[in-house]
Amino acid sequence: MTGSDSLRRGFLFLIDKPPGLTSHDVVERVRKATSFARIGHSGTLDPMATGLLLLCAGGAARLQSFFTRMDKSYEGVIRLGRSTTTYDREGETVGPERDASGVGPAEIESAAAAFRGEFLQSPPAYSAKKLKGRKFYEMARLGETVPILPKKVRVSQLTLGQPDGEGRLPFSISCSSGTYVRAIASELGEKLGCGAHLDALRRTRIGHFGAADAVSLEQFEAMPAAERLQPPHAVPLARIPFPFERLQLASLEAWKVRKGQAIPARGLSSKDGDWITLLGPAEEIVALGQVTPMGTGKISLIRPKIVLAD
Repeated sequence: MTGSDSLRRGFLFLIDKPPGLTSHDVVERVRKATSFARIGHSGTLDPMATGLLLLCAGGAARLQSFFTRMDKSYEGVIRLGRSTTTYDREGETVGPERDASGVGPAEIESAAAAFRGEFLQSPPAYSAKKLKGRKFYEMARLGETVPILPKKVRVSQLTLGQPDGEGRLPFSISCSSGTYVRAIASELGEKLGCGAHLDALRRTRIGHFGAADAVSLEQFEAMPAAERLQPPHAVPLARIPFPFERLQLASLEAWKVRKGQAIPARGLSSKDGDWITLLGPAEEIVALGQVTPMGTGKISLIRPKIVLAD
């Protein structure tokens, strides 16, 4: 693949974010290192957090919202005994510190039950959530009342260890996109009666992409240009392993899909609303579409939702 081809087709970059940088900082440094004009990330990590950032570069930038919706996994540490304004270690202390030495495994497991499965969660006051163009943290810093806007989130796995002598409680969690882990840490502390905040957080997974395949930002910047585009930390657009049924298109069908037109297809196993990968004559990924059955269901209508090839 030539340099111009790589820029046109796009890549996913798996970067292990260091502490102290915003996700936007990482995007800007990768943009400078690669000369990709279009780069987005699939889910913000707070500056204190580390771990996997999935960057969508070039043509893959159209997939940013798709990857943002994927479930995510984290591991970290909750500090019992101290509540903060931001629900993490960087916030100001709220009220006096409380003794958490009497909190044991039984109490922790009982409190944790409320944070498994589906439940409503309100974004923290100090968050980038917006209302009418204003970010929550901007309102909070001005002393304004931040609205309570609960949304449904899902935690598929939450495992808690045992606190050490300083109240540091290790945990791992897998959850839906948009779940605020620091809000869970804070609310867990309130249920335990001792307060708590998020002391450390590392993202280990986005969908089926893992931090084990990522490289540090400094490593990425130090690589020769060609090496930056090599797996496993770089995934070409054509090789993204979408977990969907694949449909090979004829030339005319591929042309229609590139124009955003729906096409009929026969013999698919995908059901109504399922995603499907649409491949061109050279087996390049043309688009991601969704299935709508027609008539008796033997023929389906495929509507392209994210067109990846011009």
